[in-house]
Amino acid sequence: MNSKVESGEYRLDGLKWLVVFLLIGAGVFANSFYQDEIKLLYRVFALIALAGVCCFIAFNTAKGNAAWNLFKDAQIEVRKVVWPTNAETNQTTLLVAVVVIITAIILWILDWAIGHLAKLVIG
Repeated sequence: MNSKVESGEYRLDGLKWLVVFLLIGAGVFANSFYQDEIKLLYRVFALIALAGVCCFIAFNTAKGNAAWNLFKDAQIEVRKVVWPTNAETNQTTLLVAVVVIITAIILWILDWAIGHLAKLVIG
């Protein structure tokens, strides 16, 4: 019963996606065709409006609604994250920098020593 409700709610999804792709294609074509006749600002506003229409149509499909729900769930999860304080961020950054510098020095010394050993063996 639940699948009937979902399939009835999102009818003609293929046609909606076709309209979205045709609108995007028309926007790209119109942007390049009217490149000399219409100012850039007006073309940008037209493309933003076209993108809004395309998003509205796409979000009224099953996959678009699933993507929108995923986006909303991600926002909820981001609100649950405990973000580090400035002091914690600075300490962690400093620690990483120190470890990288120490590792670089150790690798430089090893490279130097192996290079000298190779010179002794090769001659």
